[in-house]
Amino acid sequence: MYDIIIVGAGPAGLTAALYALRANKKVLILESNNYGGQIINASIIENYPGISNISGFDYATNLYNQVKKYGADIKYEKVIKIDKNKYVTTNKDVYLARSIIIATGAKNRKLKLENEEKFIGKGISYCATCDGNFYKDKIVAVVGGGNTALEDALYLSNIVRKVYLIHRRAEFRGENAYVDDLKNRENIEFILNANIISLRGNEKLESIEVKNELNEVFSINVDGLFIAIGQEPKNDIFKDIIDIDESGYIISSDGVHTNCDGIYVAGDARSKELRQLTTAVSDGSIAATVAIKEMNLGG
Repeated sequence: MYDIIIVGAGPAGLTAALYALRANKKVLILESNNYGGQIINASIIENYPGISNISGFDYATNLYNQVKKYGADIKYEKVIKIDKNKYVTTNKDVYLARSIIIATGAKNRKLKLENEEKFIGKGISYCATCDGNFYKDKIVAVVGGGNTALEDALYLSNIVRKVYLIHRRAEFRGENAYVDDLKNRENIEFILNANIISLRGNEKLESIEVKNELNEVFSINVDGLFIAIGQEPKNDIFKDIIDIDESGYIISSDGVHTNCDGIYVAGDARSKELRQLTTAVSDGSIAATVAIKEMNLGG
């Protein structure tokens, strides 16, 4: 029996664990992949209050080690289902808790084009900081209009010969500071009001076909394509008992509680306005605090 089982070892889940452990609760963290979530792939974090800059890997590792120091039980197992009685079933075992915090985060959204799966690792990537160095002095494209796409384009511009930045709208959704910086990079070319419609190549990606607002179709030869078009939550395993919105995010009227007593949500898994590192750790601390308070009240 654990006091709290946390599903997911990203910033939200690890922060929740930290708060619970400091309250002397017995905590189990279940993670199907690696600790850190998506932030571990960020080359640099510059918008976290009090820290001028730090790599995503260093930040995640520091938080992970901090949690380990307080004695968290961390198991790398895939959660298959949870139920209202707080049983958590993984691919290896079944665990019981007094409370559960869902902090599964989200995954990268795909273009859903033919050959996309075929070319993953052979010209297609979802992580510029992970794979950018493979394209030194080559030609790449980035697709997307949010901060991730803009950051990827800036990062890649320091490595590759040329970056095409493709966005389906006329204006970017990301921060103006990034856009201004991009405009000053000589090796970055904007292609706006356009969509990628096909991926071409034999054994690896060789070119992309793009359709613009005039329905003109043209081909661009690229060595790599970095896809940064948003995220999808990983909440399918909870949908039988947890209320989920049409986009797949967990519904929470107050940002903490789900529709099931004793089951809470934190981080990118929940429906909310802003998904950033600051909001993830905030969610984690609040979820753990509320869970502990309600657990104590329940005896």
